[in-house]
Amino acid sequence: MSSSARSDIPPTTLGIELREEGVVVEYLDGRTTLYRGVPTTVEGTLTAGPGKETHVLVTDPTETEGVMTYVNDLKTHDEILEDTGVGRVIFEPGEGEELFPGVAARRAGERTQIEADPETAGGRVFVFVEDDWSERSFEIVSPPAAGIGSFEPDD
Repeated sequence: MSSSARSDIPPTTLGIELREEGVVVEYLDGRTTLYRGVPTTVEGTLTAGPGKETHVLVTDPTETEGVMTYVNDLKTHDEILEDTGVGRVIFEPGEGEELFPGVAARRAGERTQIEADPETAGGRVFVFVEDDWSERSFEIVSPPAAGIGSFEPDD
C-alpha cells in the first residue's frame, strides 16, 4: 500500500452540540468544527452532487454524542482520521453498504447517495455536503419508501 492510499476506518464516538447556527462536532484531538446553517430536511434519500465531500453524522438519542463517517474521501490521511475519531468508507461506482444501523451509503456513478431511517438509527441523521465553494447541511427525517438499501439503479 503506498503512502497515498486511503482505507476504510471505523468511527469513534464524538461530542456534538446542536446550536441555532449549526452543528458543532468535537473531535478526539480536542478540535471542533461548526457545520453552519440550519440543516435542510430530506425524506429518505439524499443524493450529493459529483465531486462533493459527503460527511454523515448520526447522533445518539441525547443528541450530545454521535459518530461521523466520511464517504469516498480520498483527501484525508488515515492517521488524521484515526486521531480525530472520524471514520471513512470508500466505494467503487455501484458499491455501497450500511454505515450504521438504519443508515446506508452508495456510490452512484460520481454521486454519493445516503439513505436513512432515523428511528432505526436511534438518533438524528445529518449529512454535510461540501466542496471548495459551498457547504450545505441536511437532516434525513424519514426512511425511504422502499426501505434502507433499496437504492435506485445507476443511470
